[in-house]
Amino acid sequence: MTGEPEMPPNRRRLGRVFNEVPELYDRVRPGYPDELFADLRAVTGMDEGSSVLEVGCGTGQATRSLAALGCQVTAVEPGADLAALARRRLAPFPNVDVETSTFEEWDDRGRRFDVLVAASSWHWVEPSTGWRRAHDVLAPEGWMALLGHVVVRRPGEPEVFAETADLHERFCPGNPGWGHPPLEDDVRTTGEGWGTVGDPGGLFGPASVRWYPTVQWFDGDGFADHLRSLSLYRALGPEVREPLLDAVAERIRTGMGDRVARRYLSVLRVGQRTDG
Repeated sequence: MTGEPEMPPNRRRLGRVFNEVPELYDRVRPGYPDELFADLRAVTGMDEGSSVLEVGCGTGQATRSLAALGCQVTAVEPGADLAALARRRLAPFPNVDVETSTFEEWDDRGRRFDVLVAASSWHWVEPSTGWRRAHDVLAPEGWMALLGHVVVRRPGEPEVFAETADLHERFCPGNPGWGHPPLEDDVRTTGEGWGTVGDPGGLFGPASVRWYPTVQWFDGDGFADHLRSLSLYRALGPEVREPLLDAVAERIRTGMGDRVARRYLSVLRVGQRTDG
């Protein structure tokens, strides 16, 4: 529950867990602010003639905003059920094509793109091949853009994990994922460059970083559903996950007025392809 996701060693297995709950994922996951896409367009020079590759489109939340810019978007998604839902959601956009594959195994058919976008998905890509693959499918002077969310807290403000830490330890003691989100100001001052997803090794120039405060509001049941969509909780067996989340929902209803905030800093990291 702390900050941006670390690169998991079993990324492929965990990456599939979102495919188990596509409708839930689409309903409860946060979107990205319009300002982020306006900045992405300004930095990269994207226009209606640009070709965009999106890696790991999920249910198409970020894809819709890319499509609205008028670009030609090819979206790659490994989860068959997520990809099917994305196709339905994106049907009004004739400039979008959704292909079902992992990025590592995807057949680019010789296509080259002006911009590659990965929204909360690049940490699921194998870094030993992903950065080189990204470099190779981009046109000269193309751009790499990583979008994400960092869960944060503000001093003195009630925060859900602090209020439910005892429940997490009761139902799943010692889980290394349990922890308080970082302070918002600390994230702004330490989260530079390409973040936690590794170094592209000279394949891309320095990443510029922009932050966008966002917030979601939930009642107890809604927050429990949100947690059900996260890999940290999907990785738990249902015999652990469901009693834990039922208890979290009850704590929010009875102890937090049945209304809680999930604060984020949405982030845009953009760098240009080099000749490396």
